[in-house]
Amino acid sequence: RRQKKTASHAVTELENTKDGSQAGKPLFCPSHPTEELRLFCEQCDQPVCRDCVVDRHRQHPYDFTGNVIHRHGDALRELLKSTQQHMGTLEDVLGQIDDMGSAVRSRAEAVATEICLFASGYVKAIEEHRERMLKQLEDLKVQKENLLHLQKAQLQQLLLDMRTGVEFTERLLTSGSDLEILITKGVVASRLAKLNSVAYNTHPSVDNGIQFSPQERAGQCCGYEVFGAILNKVVDPARCTLHGEDLHSARQNQLTGFTLLCNDTTGQRMGRGGEAVRVTITHKDKRDCAVKPTVCDNGDGTYHVSYNPEEPGLYAVCIYVKGQHVQGSPFTLMVKNKFREHQGVFHCCTFCSSGGQKAARCACGGTMPGGYQGCGHGHKGHPGCPHWSCCGQVKESSECLGGPPSDSSQRSLLRTVVL
Repeated sequence: RRQKKTASHAVTELENTKDGSQAGKPLFCPSHPTEELRLFCEQCDQPVCRDCVVDRHRQHPYDFTGNVIHRHGDALRELLKSTQQHMGTLEDVLGQIDDMGSAVRSRAEAVATEICLFASGYVKAIEEHRERMLKQLEDLKVQKENLLHLQKAQLQQLLLDMRTGVEFTERLLTSGSDLEILITKGVVASRLAKLNSVAYNTHPSVDNGIQFSPQERAGQCCGYEVFGAILNKVVDPARCTLHGEDLHSARQNQLTGFTLLCNDTTGQRMGRGGEAVRVTITHKDKRDCAVKPTVCDNGDGTYHVSYNPEEPGLYAVCIYVKGQHVQGSPFTLMVKNKFREHQGVFHCCTFCSSGGQKAARCACGGTMPGGYQGCGHGHKGHPGCPHWSCCGQVKESSECLGGPPSDSSQRSLLRTVVL
């Protein structure tokens, strides 16, 4: 009541309005307090009084509230029905969200348990794999040390025998008489010769080539796949070999290549990749003319080298592993001119090889005018076996030697071949 805008409003207790309606009680216009709201302005969509129709709502379409209540009430009912449907849907969705939240929490707890079990098992597997690798490393160290101790003992004994023989011989030569020297010469010479003939290794029998590769697959441990392996093999460039159908010849503008097989110091295959392989292919006669090769690491100790020479001529090929030449490197490569492809057909010309018999048939299905079932491609000779019709080559994967000969030369080469 203290507010200016609501000072003249009628106020009633909420207890008296529980029915939610003011049916039977007139409502007055807020702009004209003495006038009852009995009309409805369609344009402004609000109840008005008679003074409002004359004043602010002049020329607006209007009607009595009793005449328009049904139409507007039906529209409200449709909206109410649609809203109620949405409310039901929202309540269902909210219920599903609550259920899904509970399911998510339950599932997260189950997955957390699985993660903990997996992680603890994985940690156990890694620890066991670590102990296994350390044991393997210790065994490898002991094995190498034993071999070194054995080699050392053998060389020390050989050195002791040589020192004894040398000291005895020097004392004999300096202190012995001529007769003593001549008497013992045979035994001393035999002993020294035997010591000189003993073969021994001038290098340690083992090396320190022990490496750890964390990326290496190490199989399974406790049901888990683990990585990391101890590598004892060391590549030896002098024992690496080259393999290919024809290492020393190639064709211009034709992709070709070869394979490099890496071996260790004992000549056994490395079985793994990762080596520093470098290949150079340079022209011997033309300056600044080189072929850029592509080296593909197969991951099993082999490397495929492919190249495509653009210029014919003689090339020098060098293959390095760890900066050293491999076995067979460097070598020369002859690049021949571009391969000349065949322009004819690879088959047996039955018309020619049968001596022109009309009944002869050809496997290619070719025909000739006059009812001949064979075909009459020109070629140099008719060997009675499949050949190229353009040049007479009997090898399918071969280079064309030239175009078809003239009719006169072809006729002179005709002969009958039993099919």
